[in-house]
Amino acid sequence: MAEKSRLRQALSRWADSSEAHQRELRQSHTTDEALAIADAPEREQVVVNGVLRTVTLRPRGGVPALEAELDDGSGVITVVWLGRRRITGVDPGRSVTVSGCIGRQGGVPIMFNPRYELRP
Repeated sequence: MAEKSRLRQALSRWADSSEAHQRELRQSHTTDEALAIADAPEREQVVVNGVLRTVTLRPRGGVPALEAELDDGSGVITVVWLGRRRITGVDPGRSVTVSGCIGRQGGVPIMFNPRYELRP
């Protein structure tokens, strides 16, 4: 019985820290020029800020493609640079601003070949 209670407490602490991390991301990446990923409309030119969670080389249709997940605390968008195997500075944990058009692929928001700015 006590073990279940400890497990529940540990899960609760983990969930609280995860929510706090998402809040912190939202606050630190909100700017006047950038929209929250969750609020960004599809098929329009948008600017979003966030932190790269993952960066993966994943070929698409035989073409090299650098794929990254950008998280701003409100949501996550997949960012893909076609024809690129590596971009210096585009690494997990890096803050980035991207601009381009958002589409959907398999229900997931995606942006191809965005302009990008590495943030400190």
